[in-house]
Amino acid sequence: MTEVRVLSFDLDDTLWPIAPVIVAAEAAMWQWLRSEHPEAMRAHSIESVREIRARIGTEFPERAHDMTFLRHRAIMELFASDARAQQYADAAFEVFFAARNQVTLYPEVQQVLEKLRGRFRLFALSNGNADLKRCGLADFFDGHVSAISAGAAKPDARIFAHLARTAGVSAAQVLHIGDDPYTDVHGAREAGMQALWLNRDAKLWPEALGALPRTVKSLSEILSHQ
Repeated sequence: MTEVRVLSFDLDDTLWPIAPVIVAAEAAMWQWLRSEHPEAMRAHSIESVREIRARIGTEFPERAHDMTFLRHRAIMELFASDARAQQYADAAFEVFFAARNQVTLYPEVQQVLEKLRGRFRLFALSNGNADLKRCGLADFFDGHVSAISAGAAKPDARIFAHLARTAGVSAAQVLHIGDDPYTDVHGAREAGMQALWLNRDAKLWPEALGALPRTVKSLSEILSHQ
């Protein structure tokens, strides 16, 4: 097996649970919108904004990987008839984005990253739009490749290839670690990378995706795999 030189980590649901973060961020944004623009928001709700965002994803399939674009444009549509729609959307998205980056790490994450960064180059590889600096993790990583920067989302091979180019290594020298069997493990293996499945919840491996990969229940176990 090729020697691993780079460890790439998925972010959402790998380094922190994402569902409570998004719920809190959407609630914060919605509270701000209702407080600052009550009349414009009278006919809307968090659910209707989600529906708008989903529709925009189908209307702009070439941007469907860009969560920042989808959310920002959905907000703009709430102010479609207002010349200041861009300004309002910028302010509302900043409220969302600030809360979106207030993450609570899984208990072992910081210690594991501290130990691994002295032995490997670490990269983040995510479909989401988290900001590592705002999350307080930027110092652990040599780089961050997102779906936005790569122009494609996992499991598309292009995002994995972009990471390998950014790190300056071959795909086989990267070990990608993530929680999603399809987007993380299958995507990485199809792109020629090594993969490690983080299975915190004892889920069953989808047989359709081939052989069971190396698996850990906690990121702490990575230390014994190296």
